[in-house]
Amino acid sequence: MNDTTQTGESHASGMPRVPLRPKIFTALAEGYDAKALRADLVAGLTVAIVALPLSMAIAIASGVGPERGLVTSIVGGALVSAFGGSRFQIGGPAGAFIVLVAACVMQSGVEGLILATMLSGMLMMVFGFLRLGSYIRFMPYPVTVGFTTGIGVIILASQFKDMFGLSLPGGEPGPILPKVAALWDARGTASPMAIGVAVATMAMIVALKRFAPRLPALLIAVAVVTLITALAGLPVETIASKFGELPRFLPAPALPDMSWDKVSAALPWALSFTLLGAIESLLSAMVADGMSGGQHRSDMELIGQGIANIGSALFGGICVTGTIARTATNVRSGARSPISGIAHSAILLATMMVAAPLAGSIPLAALAGLLGIVAWNMIERHEFAALTRASRGDAMVLWVTFLVVTFRDLAEGIVLGFALGGLVFIRHMAELAQLREGSAPAADNPEAQDPDVLRYRLHGMVFFGSVARLGTILARIARWPRMVEIDVGEVSFIDSTGAKMIATLAQQLQRRGGALKIVNARPEIAQALTAFGLDQAGVEVSLK
Repeated sequence: MNDTTQTGESHASGMPRVPLRPKIFTALAEGYDAKALRADLVAGLTVAIVALPLSMAIAIASGVGPERGLVTSIVGGALVSAFGGSRFQIGGPAGAFIVLVAACVMQSGVEGLILATMLSGMLMMVFGFLRLGSYIRFMPYPVTVGFTTGIGVIILASQFKDMFGLSLPGGEPGPILPKVAALWDARGTASPMAIGVAVATMAMIVALKRFAPRLPALLIAVAVVTLITALAGLPVETIASKFGELPRFLPAPALPDMSWDKVSAALPWALSFTLLGAIESLLSAMVADGMSGGQHRSDMELIGQGIANIGSALFGGICVTGTIARTATNVRSGARSPISGIAHSAILLATMMVAAPLAGSIPLAALAGLLGIVAWNMIERHEFAALTRASRGDAMVLWVTFLVVTFRDLAEGIVLGFALGGLVFIRHMAELAQLREGSAPAADNPEAQDPDVLRYRLHGMVFFGSVARLGTILARIARWPRMVEIDVGEVSFIDSTGAKMIATLAQQLQRRGGALKIVNARPEIAQALTAFGLDQAGVEVSLK
């Protein structure tokens, strides 16, 4: 079950390219017997129990009907497992998408959302075929903590309306600050019954997770609260009272309107869905790798996620992504292959066909309480505090990402956090690059004792980030017409900007009657230097 010998990423790690082959083929080729099937069916049942209430709750919080959440888990979940690059990934609607999906529905309607979901699937497939999966995984940890925490705060705020049974005749604003203001203004319409249902649901989930962690806390809590609410006839809003009775079958597949005007309007949303979906899915796959000891295929995972989003949109579903909690449940439940994910989707379909009327009795306050727990768990309090104390750079990336995601825009927060993280890294690497006087000349070097030879040793990465500081020092060196010898044996990397800086130094020395000599160069460093004509300029470059 350990796939590390087959699945190392190619261009990012220097290993051979991984074939674009779904992981299910690898699992079946290893030998699949009745014992493995039983393990996958048990894991699939366990995950389905977790996914049933969660899928409906996420869909409702996203501004669409609960049936679309079930369709997403059934169709999208099966396709992720069948075509993805992870052995244990479970696909479906995710809490991280609530903010984006709700904003898309508010602006473009459900039809616009479905079209954006389909376009996102196409873009993900393109990313996979272009082998961009490994690069998408290079996300700074402060960015992931910042945007996950920001999403958790937004989701938690979005559940207060149903938790407290508030009435907002003008609708609930999207941005968090106007939302909180509107909820506060409507505090007089709070329903004690709804509050009791939400609190009871949350208390039961917390108690079950603490004292009976092996039991499906989410489903049990929602089922018990729903039963008590129905038997007592409590006046609370339910799924059926707001959305009508849930359908018992999947809808017929249909293409959305793909006129140019519709596509151009949906494309910005599709780009946001693609960016978030790729990050969320690959993070989830990496979590599964850490728990199982395997290794996923990043590019194939993106292709599988793309196929799943296209399939979900065809059946009227919403965005599909890898779900960390359900994937972790799948691993802990003893899954052996992607068959467990397909089984989870089949069990959800069977449940939809048999128990759809019963699901209509679920109180919205109970689902809000469930999502409240999910959102609270998404707020990574300990990691947030640790990164705030870690370093000034990490703290800045963390807080900028968190604040922009929470109060501005999710996609902007990720892009800005990533860019800021890159700048922090560049500055750190630039500070490690140093030019020191003295070197260790070879014993056969005739100039070893020559006082007219200035010797320097270059350390670290010589690239565009460190050129400004190093270039100032080298410019001062070039003022004296002497032989300058630079030991580059401890240079780990040099880019074109760094090579050009050294070439400029050689030209300046030549004009003043001096000369430059490069010693202890590794082959790749020597190649980068000679590419800028140092050998033609009479600069001697000796290999290490």
